[in-house]
Amino acid sequence: MIYDISLTLSPDLVSWPGEDAFQLSKMYSIENGDNCNVTELRMSAHQGTHIDSPYHFLNNGSKSESLLIENLIGLCVVIDILESNIINKIHVEGYDFSKYKRVIFKTKNSILWESNIKKFEKNFVSLSLEAAKYLHDKGVVLVGIDYLSIEGFSSVTHDVHKLLLGNNIIILEGLNLFNVHAGYYELVCLPIKLAGSDGSPARAILRELTR
Repeated sequence: MIYDISLTLSPDLVSWPGEDAFQLSKMYSIENGDNCNVTELRMSAHQGTHIDSPYHFLNNGSKSESLLIENLIGLCVVIDILESNIINKIHVEGYDFSKYKRVIFKTKNSILWESNIKKFEKNFVSLSLEAAKYLHDKGVVLVGIDYLSIEGFSSVTHDVHKLLLGNNIIILEGLNLFNVHAGYYELVCLPIKLAGSDGSPARAILRELTR
């Protein structure tokens, strides 16, 4: 079984406050007499399902095209945190991160996507600094979550982002995990190869492991 955990980009998709909405416009149209249809996109690198590169919060950090592709593909654990408003260390203890170096959190956030709510939710579930430190200490190479940021909306120091990105841990945001159960999978995440960018839109899937 393969699960597409990517959000569909469209003009009505929720965006981070202050960002312009995703835009699609026709450059050429068969209906208007052109030989073909050609669509132009206008968007932030952090809309929909996307990765953060270290350059997002660290001016000397690596950029999107430099991310290690092997860290974006491989064994992954999906952890279900549906009963909490913040992901703490207690939620990540007891997992074997020596084998499953990519971790994705399924939270109440996924209900927002499935409900097709058009308003940005400031009180989304996020990752605590304590949990981020624990994941770093365990050698995790990628952390994903089912809203537009891994870190709480009210953060002013962005310590979670800086800790993860400062240690070259890829952040994968904007996932829809509503139909995915907790467990072990293979993650395939392929960001667009953008030169010099602080992030990149991505298509992400989970594939069930065969026994």
